[in-house]
Parts: sequence; C-alpha cells; structure tokens
Amino acid sequence: MAATGERTTVSVDGYGPSGRSAWLDVDWRRHQRWVRVEGRWLNVVDLAPDGTPAGTVVFVHGLSGCWQNWLENLPFFAGTHRCIAMDLPGFGASEMPAEPISISGYARIVDALLHQLGVDRAAVVGNSMGGFIGAEVAIAHSTRVERLVLVSAAGLSTGDGRSARLVPIVRATRAVGAWSAWLATRSEALVRRPRARRAIFQIVAPHGERLPGPLVAEQLRGSGKPGFVDAFAAIVGYPLRDRLQRIAAPTLVVWGEDDPLVPVRDAWTFGDLIPDARVVVYEDTGHVAMLERPAAFNALVAEFFAAEREQQVA
Repeated sequence: MAATGERTTVSVDGYGPSGRSAWLDVDWRRHQRWVRVEGRWLNVVDLAPDGTPAGTVVFVHGLSGCWQNWLENLPFFAGTHRCIAMDLPGFGASEMPAEPISISGYARIVDALLHQLGVDRAAVVGNSMGGFIGAEVAIAHSTRVERLVLVSAAGLSTGDGRSARLVPIVRATRAVGAWSAWLATRSEALVRRPRARRAIFQIVAPHGERLPGPLVAEQLRGSGKPGFVDAFAAIVGYPLRDRLQRIAAPTLVVWGEDDPLVPVRDAWTFGDLIPDARVVVYEDTGHVAMLERPAAFNALVAEFFAAEREQQVA
C-alpha cells in the first residue's frame, strides 16, 4: 500500500459490478436483526465470517439511504470481518429517533449500537452523510474507531451552514421521496430499462444505466423516508471543519471525480485537515464509489485494513 498521506487520482476499468453479484445469493433474512437503541428499534444486518474475524466493520449509509447501499461490499468483507450495517433512525425500516435528528445524535447511536452488540472497536465506513457521521464518531467516540473510511463524505461544502448549492439537490431528492411509494410498487419493471436507471440514478452517479437493475431497485428502498428533512437540516447546520484535526484513527478518503453532490475538492480538504489521511479519487465516478467501482473499492479498503493491521503488529 502507498504511504499514509498520499493523494492520488486513479483510472479504473469497468463500471458497476462484473458478473453475478455475491449479494444476490445471500439469504439476508438470516443476518437481519432488530436492536433496541435509545428506546427505538433499529434494523441491523450483522454478518460474520466462518472463522475468527480479523475485526469488525460498521457501514453507515447516507441521506435517503439504507443498509442496502452496501450490498456490493458486505459479502466481500464478511469473508474476513464481522460486518454490521444499519438503517439509521428515520431511514429504511428503522424507527424515527426519540430525540430530534442530529449528526452528534447519530454518532451516539452508532456508538451505542456497537456497545450493545459487544463491539469494543471497529472500522467505520461511511458514505455521504454516513461519512459525516463516521467522522463525528471518530472525534466524539474516538476509542471506538480503529480505522475510518470516508466515501464522498458530507460536512465541508455541505456543512457549516453552506446549503445554498444544495437547494437543487434537495428539491430533486424530495421529488424522489414523493414518488417513493409509486416507485416501490413498480421498481422492478422500471429498472429493467437502462434509460430509466440513468434517470433514477443521475442525482448520484453519471452512468446509472450501466448498473444492474436489481441493484438500482434495492437503492430505491431508502427514498421517501420520514427522517430526510430533519437529517438534511442536521447536515447543513453542524460544524465539522475545525474539529477534523482531532481524528486520531488512520483515515482513507475515497471520492468520485465527477461527484454531482459533494465536490471533489472536499476530498483534498479532508486529506489536508485529517492528520496523515490518504486520499484516492476515482476518475469518471460519482457519489457512490462503492457501487460504481465495487471491485476497486473493495480491494482498496481491504488493502488499507491489512496495512494498518501490519503496522499494529510491527
């Protein structure tokens, strides 16, 4: 692996998964569980390898997301690690939280969930709002976080009250939310058409038509949930920039050069502000690198985990 602190932009062959995705052959019902956290039920997926896990990885989705945002990654990492993914309160199948939604509140819930599941330390992987939450966990609950992976994380251009550039995005996402009930009943038919996949996914990815229909259909499950408006307000109103230097966990920042939601310049800023963070930017990639470039993403993150373990042993 390259030295910590490296900044690179890379070209990756292939877009989306290649061949049959492993998640299609997983009986997810065997790994789903309901966990009571702060008086509310969380929908949690918990997978473990056949042997002794090399560690635990918790995956945190973004705004309007759900645990299915990690379908292309969970089976891969579950071969070596215990993998935990949840629907954040107010999203997916989880209940709304007891208290008003906030980034600090979500970080506290992630910490409490890991405590309840018997996890002392974990690698935290977060996309978009989930990256913002992951960074907050690493700051406010630092002993819980072994390693941190930020994937197109919110919190810089999308935080500190800088919401003007997000107005068109909010309108578009609210529109998707308003259509969610209709989409849920027709998603399987809609996603069979490449043009429909492109239209549905264009807010986050430049080539939605190249992604498999079943994968796109699963992503729609996060649309139109009651937590959206409050979570968006939490993102734009919570300061992060001046506290990033407090992150002590080894950090990998992954971005898409053509991210339509959070500008790629934020990747470099995260790299500058987090001590010794490594930054990798994928060309011709949007906001969800873990779905758009799953093989490259999984290999990169696995390499990051392995290198950090080797350093700990040394």
